[in-house]
Amino acid sequence: MKTYKLHLNKIVGSLGVALLLTATSCMKDLERTPITDTTAETIYSDFANYPNALAKLYGGLAHGGQESGGGNADINGIDGNFSQYTRLLFTLQELPTDEAVIAWNDGTLQTIHKMTWDSSNEFIAGMYYRIYTEIAFCNEFLRNTADDKLAAHNITGTNLTEAKYMRAEARFLRAQSYYHALDFFGNVPFVDESYLPGSPIPPKRITRADLFKFVETELLACATDLKDAKTNQYARADKAAAWALLARLYLNAEVYTGTARYADVITYTQKVINAGYSLKSNYSHLFLADNHLNNNESIFSVAFDGKNIQTYGGTTYLVHAAVGGKMPAADFGIGGGWGGIRTTKSYVNLFTSGDARGNFYTNGQSLEINDLSNFAEGYAFIKYKNKTSAGVDGVDGPTTGSGNFVDADIPLYRLGDVYLMYAEAVTRGAGGSMTTALGYVNALRTRAGATPVTSINTNFILDERARELGWEMTRRSDLIRYGKFTSAAYLWPWKGGVKEGDAVGDYRNLYPIPAKDLVANPNLVQNPGY
Repeated sequence: MKTYKLHLNKIVGSLGVALLLTATSCMKDLERTPITDTTAETIYSDFANYPNALAKLYGGLAHGGQESGGGNADINGIDGNFSQYTRLLFTLQELPTDEAVIAWNDGTLQTIHKMTWDSSNEFIAGMYYRIYTEIAFCNEFLRNTADDKLAAHNITGTNLTEAKYMRAEARFLRAQSYYHALDFFGNVPFVDESYLPGSPIPPKRITRADLFKFVETELLACATDLKDAKTNQYARADKAAAWALLARLYLNAEVYTGTARYADVITYTQKVINAGYSLKSNYSHLFLADNHLNNNESIFSVAFDGKNIQTYGGTTYLVHAAVGGKMPAADFGIGGGWGGIRTTKSYVNLFTSGDARGNFYTNGQSLEINDLSNFAEGYAFIKYKNKTSAGVDGVDGPTTGSGNFVDADIPLYRLGDVYLMYAEAVTRGAGGSMTTALGYVNALRTRAGATPVTSINTNFILDERARELGWEMTRRSDLIRYGKFTSAAYLWPWKGGVKEGDAVGDYRNLYPIPAKDLVANPNLVQNPGY
C-alpha cells in the first residue's frame, strides 16, 4: 500500500460551492447555499482542516466526481470517469496524434483521432470544464487563506508557515490548469480568487498572450514560495515542479505568444537537473504499481491507489483500456481488459530493435488499421501495469482484490522530459552545451537499450520525445510546436479521417470553446474555424 493517504473522501463543504463557472448548465449546480452547517468560515478557522482542504485540490486531478469510481460527477453531460482530469488530458493530447487510437464509439470520441471535432464535442467540453473546476477549487482555497483571513483565524507559528506553503501549492495547481487552458483553448475566460461565487457578471475573456503572462508570473512566484525541491510530501508540488512547468511553458512560448523563449527553457531545466534528480535505472519501472517508491526521476505525479483513490480514469483507464484481444490481463495486474486504446504504424516505425520503450503487443494484432473500432487493428502499446517492480499485483489486482483499480501514479513531469527539453533548446540555438545535451539523450537511450547516437538535431529530438514520452500527454503540443500536427509534413493513419492520413486546417491547433459556454458568457469569442 502507498505510504501516504489523500483523504479525498472528505469533501469539504465550502469547496462544493466554489464551482461558479461560465456555463452552469454544464455543471452541477454547486453555487447554491450548502445544505449543511459546514461553511468556509468554520472550515478555515481550524488549521487541522487545511490538509484535507488542500487534498481536495490535488484530488481534482485524480477524481471525476464526488464519490469513488466517478460517482456523482462534477460535470453534467459527461460521465465522471470519462471526465477525470488525466483521462481527458490523454484524450485531447494523445488521441489526435500518431501515438494513440481508440476502438470505442462513445458519443463523439472517434472525432478526436479523425480531427473532425466541433464545438459540441462533449470530451472537449469535459476538458474545458474540468480545467475550470480545478481552478475554482484552487480559487476557493486561496480566497480563504489570504493573509487577512489567516490573521483573523489566528493561524500563527508553524501552522502559518505551512499554510503559506499550501497557498503556493494552490497557486501552482491553478497555474497548471491555466496552462492547460492556454494550450488547448487559447483565449479563455479568466477568474481568480477575487471573482466571488454567485456573481451575476460573467468572467472576462483573457487573450492567450496575457494568459501566458499570468501563468508565467504565478509560476515564478511559486518557484520562490514553494518548498525546496524534493522536500515536500510525495505527489505535492515543490519548487522543481514549478521549474519543470516553466520550462514546458517556455518550450511552447512561440506557439502561445509568437516569441521564442528557448533560452529560458535552458535556465529552468538546468535548475531541475541541478536539484539532485536522477534517472531511474529501469525505464519500465517508471510506470508500475510501485512507481512512487525509490523514484528519484519523478518531479510531480498524480497519485492513484487501488484502495484509497479509486477511479475509472487515471491509470486504471490507461491499463484496462490498453488491454484486449489475446493479451493476458493477469500479466498487467488486472482482472480484464477493455479493448480500447492502441497505437498506429507511424508510431511503431519510430522505434528500432532493442529499444525497450517501443514495447508492443503484436500477437493477434495487425499493424494496419482499416477499422478504428476494431481493437485487433493496430499494435497494442504496453506502458502502464498494475504490477510492482517485483512482479506482484497492486493492492487491488486479481490476486489481491477485485482486479479493477490500478496503483500506478502518472508522472506529469520527470527528469527524462527535462533532459529532452534542454536538448531541444540547445539544438534550436538557445545556448547551453551540445555535448551535455547529447549526453542527456544518450543516457535515456542507453537506459532503454537503444543504440547511442553521435549527433542530434531538432527533428531528432521530436522523434526522441515520442519514444521516451509516449502516452505521457505531450505529443499534441510537441507536434504543434514543430508545425506537424495539422500539416501534410507528417501524416499518420486516420489523421483527418483518411486511412493513410491527410492534412487538416491549421485552426485545429486549438480546440473550440464549448458552444454552451459561448451562449452563457457574451464576453467569449469562438476560436477561428469553428
